[in-house]
Amino acid sequence: MATTTSITTTYAGEFAGKYISAALLSGDTLANELVTIKPNVKHKEVLKKVASDDIVKNATCDFDATSTLTLTERVLTMEEFQVNLQLCKKDFISDWEAIQMGYSAYSNLPPSFADFLIGHVADKVAQRMETNIWNGVNGTAGQFDGFKQTLAADSDVVDVVATDVTSSNVIAQMGAVADAIPQTVYGKEDLFIYVASNVYRAYVRALGGFSSNIGAAGTDNKGTQWFNGGNLTFDGINVVLAKGLPTNIMVAAQKSNLYFGTGLLSDHNEVKVIDMADLDGSQNVRVVMRFTAGIQHGIGSEVVLYT
Repeated sequence: MATTTSITTTYAGEFAGKYISAALLSGDTLANELVTIKPNVKHKEVLKKVASDDIVKNATCDFDATSTLTLTERVLTMEEFQVNLQLCKKDFISDWEAIQMGYSAYSNLPPSFADFLIGHVADKVAQRMETNIWNGVNGTAGQFDGFKQTLAADSDVVDVVATDVTSSNVIAQMGAVADAIPQTVYGKEDLFIYVASNVYRAYVRALGGFSSNIGAAGTDNKGTQWFNGGNLTFDGINVVLAKGLPTNIMVAAQKSNLYFGTGLLSDHNEVKVIDMADLDGSQNVRVVMRFTAGIQHGIGSEVVLYT
């Protein structure tokens, strides 16, 4: 029996939540919760910051205010985005029939044509979100300002001048970042050094030894075979790969000081797969997604930017 490729349902409202969640949360940064995720932000959310001077004073018999508290705030602002995609069912028929026949090469694809389309689009959205979080530029369509932009614009952020990172100098450069971490932050459990792909590769290569100063055969004398994709640390600080960071960039910060906001759990999210056959007689299928997203950091003086 021939496989039907007709789509008779429209996915919207609450049921669509799992699709947009997959789209927004599938990038490494969000999937691994490397930043603080704040859902249900409709438009803006105020992030309060509290600063105080030395609160411990000599005792007296009277009540005497012992400190000055300063309240400041940052605003986590959502931006609206959309996906409008039109595909022709005819282009997918041969692949779709193979799926229904159970060829193992396609066994990882979802069992409905609508899921296939949504899965493809969700993957693309996840890739864009990963890039936006770290290196987005608000003036570019489909992007919001990422951490590289917001941190660079904050004069309180501790800046370390970058150079081209290689396996020969990566330990010295990561050391410069570690040395610049403020005392108030150093040693915190959720402190991370977020690094670009080339920095991560260079560090793994350096720990393999040979051309570096780690030793003849590097970590555990295993050479370049030492790394199996596990966790990395530098001077006791967790090192994580932030795929959205551009080349040579590093950020040292607490996870609790970096925020990603979205309204993905609100009632305003909507994903639709619309078969146009009954509307205009065509074989086109439209995929429509609308969502909000944005990032913000908290206390700039507790963040190090290597750029």
